[in-house]
Amino acid sequence: MDNLTHSLAGAVLGQLGLKKKTGLGMATLIIAANIPDIDAFATLLGGHQHLAIRRGITHGPIAMVILPLLLTGFMLWFDRWQTRRGKRPADRLPIHKGWLLALAYIGCLSHPALDWLNSYGVRLLEPFSSQWYYGDSIFIIDIWIWAALIAGVWISRRREKKGRDDWQRPAWVSFTVICAYIFANGLITGKAETDTELAVTQHVGQKPDQVVANPVPVTFWRREMLWQMGTGVNARYGEAMFDLINPEPFYWKGEWIENDATQAMVEKAKRSDPDVDAFLFWSRMPVLQKDKDGTSEEGVTLNISDMRFRNPLVQDRFAVSTVTSNDENPSAGETAIGGQ
Repeated sequence: MDNLTHSLAGAVLGQLGLKKKTGLGMATLIIAANIPDIDAFATLLGGHQHLAIRRGITHGPIAMVILPLLLTGFMLWFDRWQTRRGKRPADRLPIHKGWLLALAYIGCLSHPALDWLNSYGVRLLEPFSSQWYYGDSIFIIDIWIWAALIAGVWISRRREKKGRDDWQRPAWVSFTVICAYIFANGLITGKAETDTELAVTQHVGQKPDQVVANPVPVTFWRREMLWQMGTGVNARYGEAMFDLINPEPFYWKGEWIENDATQAMVEKAKRSDPDVDAFLFWSRMPVLQKDKDGTSEEGVTLNISDMRFRNPLVQDRFAVSTVTSNDENPSAGETAIGGQ
């Protein structure tokens, strides 16, 4: 999810009453809810290298143990530093080390839990396993979750400032509504995938190898449905729109999007271009197509994208092109694409 969502999630947890357990409780929750995204430095590498780094080691089990410990140590140091300088706010609660550590763990664990909900993917077991996990239920920026989080924090804070005893209630309502919303979206995704698999099987006469329900912005009751027949360079893809409110026949009867690159071309591209290797490691439904106008003496231009992110608004961020040899004879052992 985006960092505004993570920050607001930490704030709502604080307004549930957790921030009153220790001094620096709210700050710890908000920072902890964002800290796994320290891997954002990978975007400075340029190209697509960040795709093989983001949502990996800093979102895995080792990080979930170490990062809260480091954050707790920093917050303890910060409190003592302010005390020595005489800058510690007089109204700050005393530091409770146990609760400070617990809040650091709660905030930190909320991060991969939220990241799992969308279709971008997160490697929850890195470094023990590089498998990507996908919830396919919530769009990466969900304005309805924003609205619920902002309302919960704002109303709770207003009541708290007025000295009302029920100041925690709006945060609890917000938390409950969001949990129900996430659960409902999971059910919508499940129905969309089941219905799509059945429709495609009936239409094509073959069960698809993969069906993905891609969440879309704003209209949470809809899913961009993607399915895959075949694997690797032999894969071809179809797409449709599922709408829970208007469940009309949704099978898209347009042309298939087909891979037409050879395995040898892909393997050579991976060896010669680190962006290709990183992209294919991350890609879930790789589209591998030769550019008919990109053939030269140097080779063939290979365009690689992912079916999940072929929207013109984001495609440039999730696509890579490279010139590779058109040699049709793969060397021994070159049989797989990326890390899939």
